[in-house]
Amino acid sequence: MAKKKKRKDIPLPLLSPGVTMIDTHCHLDMDAYGKDQEEVIWRSVEAGVNYMITVGIDLESSRQAIALAEVHEAVYATAGIHPHNVKTITEKDYTELKMLAAHTRVVAYGEIGMDLVKCYAPPEVQKEHFQRQLTIAKEMELPVIIHDREAHADIVEILKKEYPFSAGGVMHCFSGDLAFAREVIDLGFFISLPGVVTFNNAHALQEVAKGIPLSSMILETDAPFLAPVPKRGKRNEPAYVLYTASHVAELRGVSLEDIALQTTENAQNLFKINV
Repeated sequence: MAKKKKRKDIPLPLLSPGVTMIDTHCHLDMDAYGKDQEEVIWRSVEAGVNYMITVGIDLESSRQAIALAEVHEAVYATAGIHPHNVKTITEKDYTELKMLAAHTRVVAYGEIGMDLVKCYAPPEVQKEHFQRQLTIAKEMELPVIIHDREAHADIVEILKKEYPFSAGGVMHCFSGDLAFAREVIDLGFFISLPGVVTFNNAHALQEVAKGIPLSSMILETDAPFLAPVPKRGKRNEPAYVLYTASHVAELRGVSLEDIALQTTENAQNLFKINV
């Protein structure tokens, strides 16, 4: 019986001295990092991913995100209720959300939006709370981080209704085609590319990576999920955004530094992070 080939361990791409990156979306509070959270943060900084944004998906994770950001200079936080978790949201929850979102280490409101794949809450409930959280984000002048799974039409309809967004926002873990990306960009939002863009079968997302203006692109891991090639199937972590950046550079025919510098500048401008 033939032995199964081991996947080649490809080292992280190296950034030039003085070049840094930001992982704009990860979930460092999750149990996947229960044993080595500090090491994961340290490895990212050592690799040149000097800043990472850990994203709230409910009240507890938003609290934990802020707690992490309070003790780690490299970590910033967000606060928000993910569409999976809006079914039981209360007025008391909204009051606390506003308090959390006002914290000095919070750089965005989210992750909010709609998910019509798992549909843990009815679509109309998701729409209601997506709109309400967009209103809060606008009132607080925070950029929004939007989760969109198979809800493109609903998401755009609501964004157009709530337009304009003075603080901007991002379509996290983008999953649409180039035409949809351009529609989102026209609304003033950034497109965030995850490690999925490195997958062999991610043809539509690769077209997005090649076709949108670099000035409208940011990068993320969504760690611990969606690890890029060559770590696909393993636990993701913020340092691995370098694999994604390297692949996007190849797709566009530019250098890793070109991608790192521009996407970092974009993230700085959106989230008001001073690198």
